[in-house]
Amino acid sequence: MVSNRCKLAVKEQLKEMGLHFIMVDLGEVEIMETLTIAQRDVLKKRLSSSGLELMDDKKAILIEKIKNSIIQMVHHPSEVIKVNFSDYLSEKLDHNYTYLANLFSEVQGTTIEQFIISHKIERIKELMIYGEYNITEIAWKMGYSSVAHLSSQFKKVTGLSPSHFKQLKDKRRCPIEDI
Repeated sequence: MVSNRCKLAVKEQLKEMGLHFIMVDLGEVEIMETLTIAQRDVLKKRLSSSGLELMDDKKAILIEKIKNSIIQMVHHPSEVIKVNFSDYLSEKLDHNYTYLANLFSEVQGTTIEQFIISHKIERIKELMIYGEYNITEIAWKMGYSSVAHLSSQFKKVTGLSPSHFKQLKDKRRCPIEDI
């Protein structure tokens, strides 16, 4: 689950099945009942019809937690990004960063760093499109050391400079799920 809409879809499916949830958060659900195998299969099918999946594998769950943590930090920060992502992930998920990075690369076929960069660039596009901040403010807000660093990374990923991107009206952002 990567959005509030996903959380609502999960809550709806649980209610329809007569299950009582204690907590539904991004990537996690805690219910009061113990699911039977049949209930688990029904829930899995219902979630699948909503474009979601029920994960049982501990590694898959950890990968999902890594993704959700990155998305939360990049797209919904409570404050300006000041902490190193590796420290943030290690602390939040209570695992050594090297283990997290190796597992993520093995399963996803990309590095955590590339995943973070992709999401940061999408967030930068969003901020530029909204026009509330200038490029200097965006660089600071997104934790870049300079506008030049942001511009260089933006151009490497999109093939466009930030100013050129801003001029293009038909350039669409990618949904979080497609990154």
